Amino acid sequence: MTAPAHPAQAAATAHEQRVAGLVRWLAAADPREPLAVVRTHISTVILAGPLAYKLKRPVRLTFLDFSSLSQRRFFLEEELRINRRTAPQLYLDVRPVTGTVDQPVIGGDGEPADWVLRMRRFEADGEFASMARAGLLQARDVEALAGHLAAFHRSLAPVTAEAPGGLPPKDARQWALESLDEIAAHPLRPRGCSLDELAAVRRAIDETFTQAQALVDQRRAQGFVRECHGDLHLGNLVRWQGEVFAFDAIEFDARLRCIDVVSDVAFTFMDLHAVGLRPLAWRFINAWVGHTGDYGGLVLLHRYAAYRALVRAKVVLLSGGDAAAFMAFWRLASELVRGPQRPRLVITVGLSGSGKSTVACALADAMGAIWLRSDVERKRLHGLQPHERPQAGSGLYGVDATQRTYARLGELTQTLLGAGLSVVVDAAFLRRDEREAMRALAARLEVGFSIVVCTAETAQLQARILQRLQAGKDASDATLEVLALQQRVQEPLTPDEQGHAVEVANDGPLEALADPVRRLVAAWSLQESSPA
Repeated sequence: MTAPAHPAQAAATAHEQRVAGLVRWLAAADPREPLAVVRTHISTVILAGPLAYKLKRPVRLTFLDFSSLSQRRFFLEEELRINRRTAPQLYLDVRPVTGTVDQPVIGGDGEPADWVLRMRRFEADGEFASMARAGLLQARDVEALAGHLAAFHRSLAPVTAEAPGGLPPKDARQWALESLDEIAAHPLRPRGCSLDELAAVRRAIDETFTQAQALVDQRRAQGFVRECHGDLHLGNLVRWQGEVFAFDAIEFDARLRCIDVVSDVAFTFMDLHAVGLRPLAWRFINAWVGHTGDYGGLVLLHRYAAYRALVRAKVVLLSGGDAAAFMAFWRLASELVRGPQRPRLVITVGLSGSGKSTVACALADAMGAIWLRSDVERKRLHGLQPHERPQAGSGLYGVDATQRTYARLGELTQTLLGAGLSVVVDAAFLRRDEREAMRALAARLEVGFSIVVCTAETAQLQARILQRLQAGKDASDATLEVLALQQRVQEPLTPDEQGHAVEVANDGPLEALADPVRRLVAAWSLQESSPA
């Protein structure tokens, strides 16, 4: 006599039978469409024509419980709810699966035997992970993503101090330490990840989050902890039908998505580093913070990115991935937890149309620095969006507004440098006192200081200003009258300032500045690595 199957095994068998039945049912509905089945350890997805049908596996693991019908329905409906926030064009509805285990149907009038999430399909080559592997991921993609996520984060209400779902609260430090414990205990942990190294990273995680605890608590009180996405790696980001958006948010544990908004974007920042696209990582984070103005949160960026790298390393290990993939994330976590090294302050000097923003953006990409734009911060101080034009007589460009803008740039620069981050301040800096304030700040904080002087012929300056105004896509509101005023009042660099300065002539196409910028950054790196 055969012993009865264990309930978990019986449920797994029934799940596979039901999936096979659904495949037959879908194939009969449209025999022309090819079908495929994709399985993970927690879900099964049937790909049929333009749609995908997702079922939860009836499993109970340490971190989730889909073992009951009610739980599977609940988490599919949660998946629909949280993903329609960022990808309503993909996530359609949750429907019952009725019929028998061998002859199931989606919909129908019978008692539900399971539940399925209906989604629209997209081509995998539009995923950021695929684009990165193919060398196709570009600055425009990460900039569009940054705008998408900034709008998403703005739309979210703050999460209260009470843990969601009645679960005991956890923070990034606890999640990171748990990941380290799981890595340490795994029998297939690569030799390159020694117990000594694990202990060192554990100490660093503990120390760096302990040091930042007051800021972490302050940001929760200020409302920066929200019901975010929670899993913004490159495989969950896509360009589809001309739009860039995130999908597949974490549904099974609300604590993993009820996080600081900086922790959310730190995942993408880390993953871009992991695939060798560091300049795009910085372009992404600068675009996001340009939209949000959340510069104070960037103090936590490397801490959260280190935590994300540890989670990725753990997932690779637990899913049987190769040692090289694990070690790449492990080394990145070890690097990120140390935080940024040898910060430098760079300021631009130049007239409107001289290419300051192009140079500053390229420098920030190449250096791994935060890009502060006076045009953007001036408008932020007055409640305007970057591309919003001020009303006549608003005083946006008066003496008082300009002084406030430079004071704000100084405050932000001090915060960022104090956190070890390099900063590129993109402003005209035509007055000596404006430049001296930044030089003195760098000296006080004992960081490197450089002045990049951007120049171009007057005819080129005028042409660029007119072109920019006509396009209406830049934060700068400079006109030919502003240029003429700047030319009259600019103060030349002193001999002392010349010692920190390098000139970048921008008479040609601005796209040609990439090589000079790379050489400049390489020269600074060489200076920093030379013995004193």
